Amino acid sequence: MSTPHESRPPYPPFTRETAIQKVRMAEDGWNGRDPERVSLAYTADSKWRNRSEFPQGRAEIVEFLKRKWEREHEYRLIKELWAVEGHRIAVRFAYEWHDDKGNWFRSYGNENWEFDEHGLMRLRFASINDLAITESERKFHWPQGRRPDDYPGLTALGL
Repeated sequence: MSTPHESRPPYPPFTRETAIQKVRMAEDGWNGRDPERVSLAYTADSKWRNRSEFPQGRAEIVEFLKRKWEREHEYRLIKELWAVEGHRIAVRFAYEWHDDKGNWFRSYGNENWEFDEHGLMRLRFASINDLAITESERKFHWPQGRRPDDYPGLTALGL
């Protein structure tokens, strides 16, 4: 559910082009690592499944993201459109991060998204697996924050 003043274009039903825009906007938001700002892309009553956690609503999403980014250091994410139909988008993604001990990981996942008519995500179902990597195996080397437009995506990186 969203209030009349809340909206996040582009709006569904999505075309391939508008879905790609939506995916990049989500990637940019998550790479900014601002839980409050990220939460505004979701309906006030949004429901998630993220690994074994089930946040509901923006307040729980904010708390989830705060915990996530407190333990996942040097977080860098790339998302790629997998499929789109109407109000739904399927995404594949990978992100790299390290823990407090300096152990590096690449996390791979898939997300299924459903949007309301205002372009806010009301459902997010994520399945994620972590792969331990060495620092020399890292592929995401841009400065912290938004991935540069000329930085390769997942397919180009062979992921």
